[in-house]
Amino acid sequence: MKKVFNLSEYPNIGCKIIGEMRDVKIQTDRRRFRENMSKLGEILAYELSKSLEYVDGKVETPLGTASVKLPAHRFVIGTILRAGLPLHQGVLNVFDQADNAFVSAYRKHHRDGSFDIRVEYLSCPDLNGCTLILTDAMLATGASVHLTLLKLLEYGKPSSVHLVSAIGSGQGVEYVSRKYPELNIWIGAIDDELTAKSYIVPGLGDAGDLSFGEKLQS
Repeated sequence: MKKVFNLSEYPNIGCKIIGEMRDVKIQTDRRRFRENMSKLGEILAYELSKSLEYVDGKVETPLGTASVKLPAHRFVIGTILRAGLPLHQGVLNVFDQADNAFVSAYRKHHRDGSFDIRVEYLSCPDLNGCTLILTDAMLATGASVHLTLLKLLEYGKPSSVHLVSAIGSGQGVEYVSRKYPELNIWIGAIDDELTAKSYIVPGLGDAGDLSFGEKLQS
């Protein structure tokens, strides 16, 4: 299976959604931005679902018995707070019986312009044997995803691990792919440039602020 699925490489309605999320005139509507992020999560989750293992099952209908394909493993959907929440909801709309995990990985900026990644909260179920899907709105350097997976994988060994992101940088995709060779990445678009302050260009701005408003903390 292809380890990196880039939605923008294929003509589809998701490209229009990504375009609206990038558009400075449209993205000022927070509700629309959150809804678009959630829609993108649904589209990427559907694409992801095609790669999973399934087992044969049967269900009783009012007129008989029907054969169906059922997921072979339970799902756990994790998200990096706060920007990942609308994307998480879209994925959860598809895998609606999933267990959930939440991690507060964030950038702590320093006066010299550098930053490090800190984790101050984690809520996670048993991950043994599950299909783990981590949602992170923006895959910039990949450092947040790396640290988050390190923390999450202390709680068990999943059958497979997937990352769902709206926008990423080529550098971030390469970094997490190298750190986690078995990781499957499902992403809306990959941009070439990452600034000195590790912002994706052209990107779309701060996904957390666009979804929930600006914050004072840096």
